[in-house]
Amino acid sequence: MDAPLNFSDGVGFVRGEYVPIADAAIPMTDWGFLRSDATYDVVTVWDGAFFRLEAHLDRFVRSCARWRLDPHLDRGQITEILSRCVRLSGLRSSYVEMICTRGKPPWGSRDPRLAVNQFYAFAVPFIWLANAEQRENGLHVMVSDVQRIPPSSVDPSAKNYHWNDLTMGLLGALDAGADSVLLVDGVGNVVEGPGFNVFCVIDGAVVTPAEGMLEGVSRRTVIEMAGSLGLPVQVRALPAHQLRCAHEVFLSTSGGGVLPVTKVDQSVIGNGRPGPVTQLLVQTYWAWHTDPAYSQPIDYCA
Repeated sequence: MDAPLNFSDGVGFVRGEYVPIADAAIPMTDWGFLRSDATYDVVTVWDGAFFRLEAHLDRFVRSCARWRLDPHLDRGQITEILSRCVRLSGLRSSYVEMICTRGKPPWGSRDPRLAVNQFYAFAVPFIWLANAEQRENGLHVMVSDVQRIPPSSVDPSAKNYHWNDLTMGLLGALDAGADSVLLVDGVGNVVEGPGFNVFCVIDGAVVTPAEGMLEGVSRRTVIEMAGSLGLPVQVRALPAHQLRCAHEVFLSTSGGGVLPVTKVDQSVIGNGRPGPVTQLLVQTYWAWHTDPAYSQPIDYCA
């Protein structure tokens, strides 16, 4: 008799089947692998409930349309697949990814219109972009001289796996002793880092870049939280020198929410500790996870 499948480390949805995450794979000839020709989105589960699932589905649908990809599933079907991945894993806190790849056209063809697009998904334990010490004391982030791929080449508002610029910038920052990296556009404005948006506090206003980056759901959440708290928000170009001189700096990401930054390059931010606005937004972010307007519980008994 076959042993039951072990889903405790995570679950993948591959070609219509649910498999242990260690067994989840795509064909080598899928253009999602060969050409990074894919889109994806990530939604988190916290305390047994999805956070802002509808916003992530909205963006996934927009990204698929932007890249001319079709998962051949409607929103309800995608939601059920994601939910079942979490249910099978039993995880109460989870990082859940939905993916649509180009698939592959008939062998020998280079016409992407002939490819059969594929949908994949997985749920794994929650992923933090910063460890406990970094969340407590703040991250050290470097501004790289690697330029982010310009929007005229690859639209950053549709999620994609074109990360070589981000990866090379990150390698340089890690080699230099920093925790992570921010990339700039062609005129030296900070845009984003690998998997996160950036904010700072200047003269009491919360400032975040206006263009050249993915408009993250966590970024949107921070902007909405700031509004609810009466904090002025400026969505505008953010030159790197202004970031270094800001009173506070923080990141927003599904991998941990609001993450404080206390050093940019060699500049200590504020007094070298997470500032009051950052701390208030951290508290508010996790409080919003219990708000039914943003939280969708998972039925683990279904």
